[in-house]
Amino acid sequence: MRPEVRPILGPFRWINRGAGAVSAAQPRRPADPTSPLELESFALGYRFCVGQRVDGGKWGLMAIPDYQSLMFPVLRIAAEVPIRVPKAADRVADELGLSDEEREELLASGRQRVLHNRIHWAKFYMSKAGLIDSPARGVFVATEAGRALLATKPAAINVETLKAYPAFVAFYTAKPSDAGAVDPTMQQAAATALATPEEQIDAAHAVLQSALNAELLDRVLGQSPAFFERVIVDLLVAMGYGGSHETAALRLGKTGDGGVDGVIDEDRLGLDRIYIQAKRYAPTLGVSRPDVQGFVGSLVGLGATKGVFVTTSSFSAPAIDYAARLPQRVILIDGKRLTELMVEYGVGVRAGRTVVVKRVDEDFFANA
Repeated sequence: MRPEVRPILGPFRWINRGAGAVSAAQPRRPADPTSPLELESFALGYRFCVGQRVDGGKWGLMAIPDYQSLMFPVLRIAAEVPIRVPKAADRVADELGLSDEEREELLASGRQRVLHNRIHWAKFYMSKAGLIDSPARGVFVATEAGRALLATKPAAINVETLKAYPAFVAFYTAKPSDAGAVDPTMQQAAATALATPEEQIDAAHAVLQSALNAELLDRVLGQSPAFFERVIVDLLVAMGYGGSHETAALRLGKTGDGGVDGVIDEDRLGLDRIYIQAKRYAPTLGVSRPDVQGFVGSLVGLGATKGVFVTTSSFSAPAIDYAARLPQRVILIDGKRLTELMVEYGVGVRAGRTVVVKRVDEDFFANA
């Protein structure tokens, strides 16, 4: 017997699909109502299992819908009462059954909740079509045009739907020199994208960052061992260790103790020291547990309690586990982490392009 399912946020269609599948399927009701089914909301784009239980015996819901899929529920909620984004987010999250983690999930920038961001863009685009108005600061409500659209019981509301409204077309097709215009080369991407502009920026930045890290590592590997030591000096000084660059450079690579390549002051006063081991290995040649053990043995012989092991390759799982259980504080920095730190502290890189995203200052207009 099929369990009872309460409609959540709009019209649904049955999808005949095996458990765990996520690919698209044609809307049709399966012949066998007892087989694993999923309901897909035209309005939301989220899916949840009907014929299969998940953790805790509850019927599982999928993650946060994209911003275009949220247009329908946002407009429906705004038609009931004037509301703010946080309250609308709570309504949507409750009806979707989102977990606490999903409700609190942040954008990659860490500055805004994903759900709030997507609801913001859903209402922004609908406001350009005249479907939503803002009667007070931070408050939005459905207009008569918005209520009229809901009365037609639309299967979905998305950017293509909004193109039926002249005000939105004017916003979308304005020349780039016009205020508020969208570059024509971006129109198609925006119309079909499921991610919000902030999410697209974060994703593009992640791709560029990954490519930069890979190129950095290749360039470091192509240099001499002396250059690699200089990279470590520059990085540690940039991170605030070693006092001045000159004193740090003199200490690194001069100890001559087996298993230790250098020592650097932890602070400008030299109250404590950190011992360094550097291995410029090819990516295919990892650092093993015996390598780390040799370094730790040298630390013990020197009476040291802090060390940093830097390599351009990677550490084996036994090496990582061994370092984590030591009474001494030994930090392992592999090639990936090394390039991340180089980018973060500006070592071997420089800014190629800066994009500043500005927003309306609500306080500026508060007392207008």
